[in-house]
Amino acid sequence: DFSAPGNPLANHPSWKHTKCPKCGGAAEREQDTFDTFFESSWYFLRYADPAHKDGFGAAAAAYWMPVDQYIGGVEHAVLHLLYSRFFTRALSHVGYLDLDEPFAGLMTQGMVCHQTFKDKDGKWLFPTDVTKDGDHWVETATGAKVDAGRIEKMSKSKRNVVDPELIIETYGADTARLFMLSDSPPERDMEWTESGVEGASRFLKRVWRMAHDTNLPPAGTALPDQLGNSALAAVRMAHKSILALSADIENFRFNRAVAQLHMLTNAIADIKMDEAGAGAAKRFAVETLTRLLSPLAPHVAEDIWQKLGYDTLLAQSNWPKAGAALAIDDEIEIGVQVNGKLRDTIKLERDCPNDIAETTALASASVQRYLDGKTPKKIIVVQNRIINVVA
Repeated sequence: DFSAPGNPLANHPSWKHTKCPKCGGAAEREQDTFDTFFESSWYFLRYADPAHKDGFGAAAAAYWMPVDQYIGGVEHAVLHLLYSRFFTRALSHVGYLDLDEPFAGLMTQGMVCHQTFKDKDGKWLFPTDVTKDGDHWVETATGAKVDAGRIEKMSKSKRNVVDPELIIETYGADTARLFMLSDSPPERDMEWTESGVEGASRFLKRVWRMAHDTNLPPAGTALPDQLGNSALAAVRMAHKSILALSADIENFRFNRAVAQLHMLTNAIADIKMDEAGAGAAKRFAVETLTRLLSPLAPHVAEDIWQKLGYDTLLAQSNWPKAGAALAIDDEIEIGVQVNGKLRDTIKLERDCPNDIAETTALASASVQRYLDGKTPKKIIVVQNRIINVVA
Protein backbone atom coordinates (compact mmCIF):
# COMPACT_ATOMS: atom_id res chain seq x y z
CA ASP A 1 0.00 0.00 0.00
CA PHE A 2 1.87 3.07 -1.26
CA SER A 3 -0.73 5.48 0.12
CA ALA A 4 0.09 4.69 3.75
CA PRO A 5 2.93 6.57 5.48
CA GLY A 6 6.23 4.82 5.97
CA ASN A 7 7.98 2.02 4.12
CA PRO A 8 5.50 -0.06 2.06
CA LEU A 9 7.56 -3.21 2.59
CA ALA A 10 7.60 -2.69 6.35
CA ASN A 11 3.83 -2.12 6.31
CA HIS A 12 3.09 -5.25 4.28
CA PRO A 13 1.25 -7.79 6.47
CA SER A 14 3.11 -10.89 5.28
CA TRP A 15 6.06 -10.17 2.97
CA LYS A 16 8.55 -9.23 5.66
CA HIS A 17 7.91 -12.36 7.71
CA THR A 18 10.08 -15.38 6.88
CA LYS A 19 12.20 -18.12 8.44
CA CYS A 20 15.89 -17.90 9.20
CA PRO A 21 17.81 -20.01 6.65
CA LYS A 22 20.24 -21.18 9.35
CA CYS A 23 18.16 -21.95 12.42
CA GLY A 24 14.69 -22.12 10.93
CA GLY A 25 13.32 -19.65 13.46
CA ALA A 26 11.09 -16.64 12.81
CA ALA A 27 12.87 -13.77 11.07
CA GLU A 28 12.17 -10.56 9.16
CA ARG A 29 13.41 -9.65 5.73
CA GLU A 30 15.42 -6.44 5.29
CA GLN A 31 13.03 -3.69 4.27
CA ASP A 32 15.48 -0.87 3.56
CA THR A 33 16.34 -2.26 0.14
CA PHE A 34 17.30 0.86 -1.83
CA ASP A 35 19.62 3.75 -1.25
CA THR A 36 17.65 7.00 -0.98
CA PHE A 37 19.57 8.41 -3.95
CA PHE A 38 18.31 5.51 -6.05
CA GLU A 39 14.73 6.09 -4.98
CA SER A 40 14.84 9.82 -5.82
CA SER A 41 16.66 9.67 -9.12
CA TRP A 42 13.81 10.37 -11.52
CA TYR A 43 11.97 13.13 -9.61
CA PHE A 44 12.87 15.72 -12.27
CA LEU A 45 10.66 13.83 -14.74
CA ARG A 46 7.78 14.04 -12.28
CA TYR A 47 8.32 17.79 -11.79
CA ALA A 48 7.43 18.36 -15.45
CA ASP A 49 3.87 17.15 -14.74
CA PRO A 50 3.30 16.69 -10.98
CA ALA A 51 -0.42 15.95 -11.44
CA HIS A 52 0.16 13.00 -13.75
CA LYS A 53 -1.55 9.90 -12.36
CA ASP A 54 0.90 7.25 -13.48
CA GLY A 55 4.65 7.75 -12.99
CA PHE A 56 5.51 10.74 -15.14
CA GLY A 57 4.05 12.46 -18.18
CA ALA A 58 6.13 11.57 -21.23
CA ALA A 59 4.84 14.53 -23.25
CA ALA A 60 5.64 17.02 -20.48
CA ALA A 61 9.06 15.44 -19.95
CA ALA A 62 9.79 15.69 -23.67
CA TYR A 63 8.86 19.39 -23.58
CA TRP A 64 10.77 20.40 -20.42
CA MET A 65 13.77 18.09 -20.32
CA PRO A 66 16.72 18.16 -20.02
CA VAL A 67 17.23 20.06 -16.77
CA ASP A 68 19.13 23.26 -17.62
CA GLN A 69 21.40 23.33 -14.58
CA TYR A 70 22.20 20.71 -11.95
CA ILE A 71 23.82 21.98 -8.76
CA GLY A 72 24.90 19.69 -5.95
CA GLY A 73 27.71 18.88 -3.57
CA VAL A 74 30.39 16.48 -4.75
CA GLU A 75 29.24 13.56 -2.58
CA HIS A 76 25.60 14.05 -3.55
CA ALA A 77 26.35 14.59 -7.20
CA VAL A 78 28.47 11.48 -7.64
CA LEU A 79 25.81 9.07 -6.35
CA HIS A 80 22.64 10.88 -7.36
CA LEU A 81 24.03 11.87 -10.73
CA LEU A 82 25.03 8.28 -11.43
CA TYR A 83 21.57 6.92 -10.61
CA SER A 84 19.80 9.74 -12.47
CA ARG A 85 21.77 9.09 -15.64
CA PHE A 86 21.05 5.36 -15.30
CA PHE A 87 17.30 5.93 -14.93
CA THR A 88 17.22 8.34 -17.88
CA ARG A 89 19.12 6.00 -20.18
CA ALA A 90 17.11 2.97 -19.07
CA LEU A 91 13.78 4.76 -19.63
CA SER A 92 15.03 5.97 -23.00
CA HIS A 93 16.14 2.45 -23.92
CA VAL A 94 12.68 0.98 -23.26
CA GLY A 95 10.92 3.80 -25.11
CA TYR A 96 9.52 5.99 -22.33
CA LEU A 97 11.89 8.88 -23.07
CA ASP A 98 13.73 10.28 -26.06
CA LEU A 99 16.66 11.61 -24.05
CA ASP A 100 20.24 10.51 -23.46
CA GLU A 101 21.29 12.86 -20.65
CA PRO A 102 19.04 14.33 -17.93
CA PHE A 103 21.12 17.46 -17.20
CA ALA A 104 22.47 20.01 -19.69
CA GLY A 105 24.72 21.77 -17.18
CA LEU A 106 26.51 20.49 -14.08
CA MET A 107 28.15 22.41 -11.25
CA THR A 108 29.29 20.60 -8.10
CA GLN A 109 30.08 23.03 -5.32
CA GLY A 110 32.80 22.37 -2.77
CA MET A 111 32.43 21.88 0.95
CA VAL A 112 32.65 24.50 3.70
CA CYS A 113 35.56 23.59 5.99
CA HIS A 114 36.76 24.68 9.42
CA GLN A 115 39.64 23.85 11.73
CA THR A 116 39.01 21.11 14.30
CA PHE A 117 39.73 21.31 18.04
CA LYS A 118 40.05 18.70 20.83
CA ASP A 119 40.54 19.03 24.58
CA LYS A 120 43.10 17.00 26.56
CA ASP A 121 40.64 14.10 26.83
CA GLY A 122 40.11 13.91 23.06
CA LYS A 123 36.65 15.50 23.15
CA TRP A 124 35.74 17.60 20.12
CA LEU A 125 35.17 21.30 20.82
CA PHE A 126 33.13 23.93 18.99
CA PRO A 127 35.07 26.88 17.50
CA THR A 128 33.13 29.13 19.87
CA ASP A 129 34.60 27.20 22.83
CA VAL A 130 38.22 28.10 22.04
CA THR A 131 40.33 31.27 21.91
CA LYS A 132 43.68 32.00 20.26
CA ASP A 133 46.34 32.72 22.90
CA GLY A 134 49.57 33.70 21.23
CA ASP A 135 50.66 30.83 19.01
CA HIS A 136 48.28 28.23 20.48
CA TRP A 137 44.60 27.69 21.29
CA VAL A 138 42.97 27.39 24.72
CA GLU A 139 39.53 26.59 26.04
CA THR A 140 37.77 29.88 26.64
CA ALA A 141 36.10 28.69 29.85
CA THR A 142 39.11 27.05 31.55
CA GLY A 143 42.21 28.36 29.81
CA ALA A 144 43.37 24.79 29.23
CA LYS A 145 45.44 24.22 26.11
CA VAL A 146 43.63 22.46 23.28
CA ASP A 147 44.83 20.47 20.29
CA ALA A 148 44.23 22.39 17.05
CA GLY A 149 43.72 19.75 14.37
CA ARG A 150 43.27 19.68 10.63
CA ILE A 151 40.97 21.85 8.56
CA GLU A 152 38.15 19.50 7.57
CA LYS A 153 34.67 19.50 6.11
CA MET A 154 32.22 20.89 8.65
CA SER A 155 30.45 18.11 10.52
CA LYS A 156 28.36 17.87 13.67
CA SER A 157 30.37 14.90 14.92
CA LYS A 158 33.62 16.89 14.98
CA ARG A 159 31.87 20.07 16.10
CA ASN A 160 33.82 22.20 13.61
CA VAL A 161 30.66 24.08 12.70
CA VAL A 162 29.53 27.68 13.09
CA ASP A 163 26.07 28.83 14.10
CA PRO A 164 24.60 30.76 11.14
CA GLU A 165 22.23 32.64 13.45
CA LEU A 166 25.19 34.00 15.44
CA ILE A 167 26.92 35.12 12.22
CA ILE A 168 23.74 36.81 10.99
CA GLU A 169 23.14 38.52 14.34
CA THR A 170 26.73 39.81 14.42
CA TYR A 171 27.39 40.70 10.79
CA GLY A 172 24.15 40.29 8.82
CA ALA A 173 23.16 37.74 6.19
CA ASP A 174 24.78 39.66 3.33
CA THR A 175 28.21 39.51 4.97
CA ALA A 176 28.01 35.72 5.31
CA ARG A 177 26.80 35.40 1.74
CA LEU A 178 29.49 37.71 0.32
CA PHE A 179 32.30 35.95 2.19
CA MET A 180 31.25 32.53 0.93
CA LEU A 181 31.07 33.83 -2.64
CA SER A 182 34.35 35.72 -2.52
CA ASP A 183 36.64 33.22 -0.83
CA SER A 184 37.22 30.74 -3.67
CA PRO A 185 35.66 29.33 -6.85
CA PRO A 186 32.38 27.56 -5.97
CA GLU A 187 33.61 24.16 -7.15
CA ARG A 188 36.44 24.20 -4.58
CA ASP A 189 36.31 23.69 -0.82
CA MET A 190 36.45 26.88 1.23
CA GLU A 191 37.72 27.48 4.74
CA TRP A 192 35.41 29.42 7.03
CA THR A 193 37.48 31.99 8.92
CA GLU A 194 36.56 34.85 11.20
CA SER A 195 39.04 37.11 9.41
CA GLY A 196 37.35 36.37 6.08
CA VAL A 197 33.94 37.25 7.47
CA GLU A 198 35.31 40.48 8.92
CA GLY A 199 36.86 41.35 5.55
CA ALA A 200 33.50 40.96 3.80
CA SER A 201 31.88 43.10 6.49
CA ARG A 202 34.47 45.87 6.02
CA PHE A 203 33.87 45.91 2.28
CA LEU A 204 30.10 46.29 2.67
CA LYS A 205 30.62 49.09 5.18
CA ARG A 206 32.92 50.83 2.70
CA VAL A 207 30.27 50.66 -0.02
CA TRP A 208 27.69 51.90 2.49
CA ARG A 209 29.81 54.95 3.33
CA MET A 210 30.30 55.77 -0.35
CA ALA A 211 26.55 55.72 -0.94
CA HIS A 212 25.94 57.95 2.07
CA ASP A 213 28.31 60.65 0.81
CA THR A 214 26.39 63.90 1.26
CA ASN A 215 28.26 65.44 -1.69
CA LEU A 216 26.70 63.10 -4.24
CA PRO A 217 24.50 64.95 -6.75
CA PRO A 218 20.81 63.92 -6.88
CA ALA A 219 19.47 60.88 -8.72
CA GLY A 220 19.11 61.42 -12.45
CA THR A 221 22.21 63.63 -12.76
CA ALA A 222 23.56 63.13 -16.27
CA LEU A 223 27.22 62.61 -17.04
CA PRO A 224 28.76 65.68 -18.71
CA ASP A 225 30.64 65.43 -22.00
CA GLN A 226 33.91 66.40 -20.35
CA LEU A 227 35.31 64.35 -17.47
CA GLY A 228 38.58 64.61 -15.59
CA ASN A 229 41.02 61.73 -15.73
CA SER A 230 40.06 60.01 -12.46
CA ALA A 231 36.34 60.60 -13.08
CA LEU A 232 36.61 59.09 -16.56
CA ALA A 233 38.60 56.16 -15.14
CA ALA A 234 35.80 55.42 -12.65
CA VAL A 235 33.14 55.60 -15.36
CA ARG A 236 35.17 53.26 -17.56
CA MET A 237 35.65 50.85 -14.66
CA ALA A 238 31.89 50.88 -14.05
CA HIS A 239 31.22 49.85 -17.66
CA LYS A 240 33.97 47.21 -17.52
CA SER A 241 32.47 45.87 -14.31
CA ILE A 242 29.06 45.48 -15.92
CA LEU A 243 30.58 43.32 -18.65
CA ALA A 244 32.75 41.36 -16.22
CA LEU A 245 30.04 40.61 -13.64
CA SER A 246 27.50 39.69 -16.30
CA ALA A 247 29.89 37.02 -17.59
CA ASP A 248 31.11 35.93 -14.16
CA ILE A 249 27.64 35.39 -12.71
CA GLU A 250 26.47 33.50 -15.80
CA ASN A 251 29.49 31.19 -15.45
CA PHE A 252 29.38 30.79 -11.64
CA ARG A 253 32.64 32.73 -11.18
CA PHE A 254 31.33 34.48 -8.09
CA ASN A 255 34.74 35.02 -6.51
CA ARG A 256 35.86 36.90 -9.61
CA ALA A 257 32.65 38.94 -9.53
CA VAL A 258 33.39 40.04 -5.97
CA ALA A 259 36.98 40.89 -6.94
CA GLN A 260 35.65 43.10 -9.75
CA LEU A 261 33.43 44.95 -7.26
CA HIS A 262 36.53 45.68 -5.18
CA MET A 263 38.22 47.13 -8.28
CA LEU A 264 35.22 49.36 -8.98
CA THR A 265 35.14 50.49 -5.35
CA ASN A 266 38.81 51.45 -5.54
CA ALA A 267 38.21 53.42 -8.74
CA ILE A 268 35.40 55.34 -7.02
CA ALA A 269 37.65 56.11 -4.05
CA ASP A 270 40.31 57.45 -6.43
CA ILE A 271 38.02 60.09 -7.97
CA LYS A 272 39.44 63.57 -7.41
CA MET A 273 36.41 65.65 -6.54
CA ASP A 274 37.90 68.88 -7.92
CA GLU A 275 38.00 67.45 -11.45
CA ALA A 276 35.45 68.17 -14.17
CA GLY A 277 32.33 66.02 -13.78
CA ALA A 278 33.61 64.29 -10.65
CA GLY A 279 30.30 64.43 -8.78
CA ALA A 280 28.25 63.05 -11.66
CA ALA A 281 30.87 60.37 -12.30
CA LYS A 282 30.82 59.30 -8.66
CA ARG A 283 27.02 59.16 -8.64
CA PHE A 284 27.03 57.00 -11.79
CA ALA A 285 29.75 54.68 -10.48
CA VAL A 286 28.13 54.26 -7.05
CA GLU A 287 24.76 53.49 -8.63
CA THR A 288 26.40 50.94 -10.92
CA LEU A 289 28.24 49.40 -7.96
CA THR A 290 24.94 49.09 -6.08
CA ARG A 291 23.20 47.45 -9.03
CA LEU A 292 26.04 44.96 -9.48
CA LEU A 293 26.17 44.23 -5.75
CA SER A 294 22.48 43.37 -5.66
CA PRO A 295 22.65 39.65 -6.62
CA LEU A 296 25.50 39.09 -4.15
CA ALA A 297 24.38 41.21 -1.18
CA PRO A 298 20.70 41.99 -1.85
CA HIS A 299 19.68 43.43 1.52
CA VAL A 300 22.47 46.01 1.71
CA ALA A 301 22.00 46.88 -1.96
CA GLU A 302 18.28 47.54 -1.50
CA ASP A 303 18.94 49.86 1.47
CA ILE A 304 21.60 51.74 -0.49
CA TRP A 305 19.27 52.02 -3.49
CA GLN A 306 16.68 53.74 -1.30
CA LYS A 307 19.36 56.03 0.12
CA LEU A 308 20.36 57.00 -3.42
CA GLY A 309 16.88 58.41 -3.91
CA TYR A 310 14.89 55.63 -5.56
CA ASP A 311 11.53 54.41 -4.27
CA THR A 312 11.37 51.25 -6.41
CA LEU A 313 12.86 47.86 -5.61
CA LEU A 314 16.30 47.37 -7.08
CA ALA A 315 15.50 43.67 -7.53
CA GLN A 316 12.76 44.65 -9.99
CA SER A 317 14.92 47.00 -12.06
CA ASN A 318 16.75 46.07 -15.23
CA TRP A 319 20.31 44.83 -15.16
CA PRO A 320 22.66 47.65 -16.25
CA LYS A 321 24.00 47.70 -19.80
CA ALA A 322 27.60 48.54 -20.62
CA GLY A 323 28.55 51.07 -23.25
CA ALA A 324 30.92 49.27 -25.59
CA ALA A 325 33.09 52.33 -26.22
CA LEU A 326 33.44 53.20 -22.53
CA ALA A 327 34.22 49.60 -21.57
CA ILE A 328 37.39 49.77 -23.67
CA ASP A 329 40.43 51.77 -22.58
CA ASP A 330 41.77 54.45 -24.92
CA GLU A 331 45.26 53.53 -23.74
CA ILE A 332 46.39 49.91 -23.82
CA GLU A 333 49.45 47.99 -22.70
CA ILE A 334 51.07 45.65 -25.22
CA GLY A 335 54.16 43.48 -25.21
CA VAL A 336 57.32 44.12 -27.22
CA GLN A 337 59.32 41.11 -28.34
CA VAL A 338 62.89 41.00 -29.62
CA ASN A 339 63.42 37.98 -31.87
CA GLY A 340 60.29 36.33 -30.51
CA LYS A 341 61.01 36.79 -26.78
CA LEU A 342 59.10 39.26 -24.62
CA ARG A 343 61.46 42.02 -23.48
CA ASP A 344 59.20 44.91 -22.41
CA THR A 345 55.65 46.25 -22.29
CA ILE A 346 54.67 49.71 -23.50
CA LYS A 347 51.54 51.86 -23.38
CA LEU A 348 49.98 53.09 -26.61
CA GLU A 349 46.82 54.80 -27.70
CA ARG A 350 44.36 52.20 -28.98
CA ASP A 351 44.49 51.83 -32.78
CA CYS A 352 47.53 54.10 -33.01
CA PRO A 353 49.39 54.12 -36.38
CA ASN A 354 52.10 51.51 -36.87
CA ASP A 355 54.89 54.07 -37.21
CA ILE A 356 54.12 55.48 -33.75
CA ALA A 357 54.02 51.95 -32.31
CA GLU A 358 57.40 51.17 -33.89
CA THR A 359 59.00 54.40 -32.64
CA THR A 360 57.70 53.86 -29.10
CA ALA A 361 58.90 50.25 -29.06
CA LEU A 362 62.39 51.18 -30.24
CA ALA A 363 62.57 53.93 -27.61
CA SER A 364 62.42 51.28 -24.88
CA ALA A 365 65.71 50.95 -23.00
CA SER A 366 65.07 47.25 -22.50
CA VAL A 367 64.53 46.70 -26.23
CA GLN A 368 67.71 48.62 -27.07
CA ARG A 369 69.68 46.56 -24.57
CA TYR A 370 68.64 43.32 -26.25
CA LEU A 371 69.27 44.76 -29.73
CA ASP A 372 72.83 45.40 -28.54
CA GLY A 373 73.49 48.06 -31.19
CA LYS A 374 72.04 46.04 -34.07
CA THR A 375 69.72 47.65 -36.61
CA PRO A 376 66.32 45.90 -36.75
CA LYS A 377 65.79 43.93 -39.94
CA LYS A 378 62.03 44.07 -39.58
CA ILE A 379 59.39 45.27 -37.12
CA ILE A 380 56.09 43.38 -37.06
CA VAL A 381 53.17 45.25 -35.49
CA VAL A 382 49.97 43.37 -34.65
CA GLN A 383 47.77 46.35 -33.82
CA ASN A 384 46.59 46.53 -30.20
CA ARG A 385 48.21 43.16 -29.43
CA ILE A 386 51.98 42.83 -29.78
CA ILE A 387 55.13 44.18 -31.49
CA ASN A 388 57.99 41.91 -32.59
CA VAL A 389 61.38 43.43 -33.42
CA VAL A 390 63.48 41.13 -35.61
CA ALA A 391 67.23 41.84 -35.41
